[in-house]
Amino acid sequence: MTKCNLTQLEREASDRGLLLRIQVRRPLNIWSFKLVVGEITSNTKIQLLGEMKGWAYQNTKGLQLDTMKVGKNANSKVGDLIWAATMAWGLEETPCRIARLLAIYDENNQHEILQRYFRRRGFNTVRKVGSSPLDLPLRLVWGGAGAFMVGSCEKVFERSYRSWSENS
Repeated sequence: MTKCNLTQLEREASDRGLLLRIQVRRPLNIWSFKLVVGEITSNTKIQLLGEMKGWAYQNTKGLQLDTMKVGKNANSKVGDLIWAATMAWGLEETPCRIARLLAIYDENNQHEILQRYFRRRGFNTVRKVGSSPLDLPLRLVWGGAGAFMVGSCEKVFERSYRSWSENS
């Protein structure tokens, strides 16, 4: 597979009528980011189709994914683009090689759907985060209980980029 970078992804998104942007802040030597995908609907309006928020710190396991949203009316490829772009940014701009997230426990069905979705992206469950005192630090960071999952940034990028590129 050809190695693609964030600039190339922005160009590919533009070729499909999409706008891909990432906003990064670096307070206290921690990267904070928000990546968005939108569609230009007129000269003055952009419709937000999806986003990813998270942070990273100086560690190979430092990419922390917090919020991922894709609008109901968005093309199914928008999620692929968001994942690929997030991983490309992490690989290019940080020392991170492992991404971590929490599949929040809401309802049984929704939790299972989330875990299955993340597994297809290349994430594996490391442990369950529940009500144990040992889980308190993770609950404070992630804001709830769920399945703590990790994935290789390269693997998640490759799967997402392959899916984004199909039938383009």
